[in-house]
Amino acid sequence: MTDKPLSGLRVIERASGVAAAQAGRLMCQMGADVIMVEPAGGSCIRQEHPLLPGGQSALFTYLSAGKWSVVCDPSNPNFRQEMDKLLAEADIFIDDTPVADRAGLGLDEARIAEAHPQLVHLSVLPYGAFGPKAGWKGEELNLIHAGGEGFLLPNGLSADLFPDRPPLKIAGHFAEMQGGTTAAMAALAALWAGKGQFVDVSVQDANVAVGAFAIQRFGDGSVEHRLTRSFKFGGVIECANGYVELLTLEPRQWDGLLDLLGADDWANDASLTDEVGRSARGDEINERIRSWARHQQVETLVSEAQKRGVPMARYNAPEHVLTGLQETSRSIFATLDTPEGPVKVHSLPFRFGPDALPVSATVASPGADQSILTGDNGRRASA
Repeated sequence: MTDKPLSGLRVIERASGVAAAQAGRLMCQMGADVIMVEPAGGSCIRQEHPLLPGGQSALFTYLSAGKWSVVCDPSNPNFRQEMDKLLAEADIFIDDTPVADRAGLGLDEARIAEAHPQLVHLSVLPYGAFGPKAGWKGEELNLIHAGGEGFLLPNGLSADLFPDRPPLKIAGHFAEMQGGTTAAMAALAALWAGKGQFVDVSVQDANVAVGAFAIQRFGDGSVEHRLTRSFKFGGVIECANGYVELLTLEPRQWDGLLDLLGADDWANDASLTDEVGRSARGDEINERIRSWARHQQVETLVSEAQKRGVPMARYNAPEHVLTGLQETSRSIFATLDTPEGPVKVHSLPFRFGPDALPVSATVASPGADQSILTGDNGRRASA
């Protein structure tokens, strides 16, 4: 068994949404014993599409591999007593129960703090537990736009090709994953402080932080839009057999790009010798790059660009992501063995040593670890 940084830590997770479950997933994969508290019938995330061939939710499989499961239903008269038993042995409690329902269940901040003063109580809600929107519901579509990122997508080449199309939601659960990741880091920071406390995480706020650059632009009176939000030149470039992404920020990278393009004529213009001049003529430069790149093969172009120190990479299709040289060498994806066969999942987005931490494989059925409530309540080794 690999020693993991959070080994010995116990986390109770009561999650009906992706953000709270993602916070628990990160802690689980870092070695914590994460116990899912599910209602009768199991978490609603178990029904989320798409489904694996055997009918199990791919999303739930990803979020819950390695976690334990106990059933503790709110309609049960013993619910509060059972929750207290779980929380008494816990270090962190992750909860996305709506604010209006918490007091009735004995899960409000004041009651938890009194009954379990040692506990880090992590609240993960769409708009936080306080303020005028604390009671608002929010799904992924709401949150990606409430955080500002949806307004700015698509941009770059997509906006050039389809300028009249409406804003888009990023595929999957980007906003909720971002909220869950922020929540996990906030809870661990609180745990580091060495005392119980309440940690209030807003998924909207976590996503506003992603677009911090756009917010900074308010200072100069600019309001970014998906049709204007792009680097002056570069971005996604079409080639003969696919796409590449290009970004040049340093003079040496610009020089390498000119060498790659063989630009011995137009690039000698004195106005292009500094970044301000190049930015002013960004559209012209981009047109020259795109006109040239349409006749180039992706793999050859990327190889030649990287030899010259030009930041360029293939614009990957999903199959490229799973089999890419960097992704493979860094073990960015791990194989999860499920009853329905092997599934590739993202490993942790960070490391604590030279090797990626292994991904815990077991996906528990609802109540698979009910003995934690009925008998053994001691700490257990991570799966």
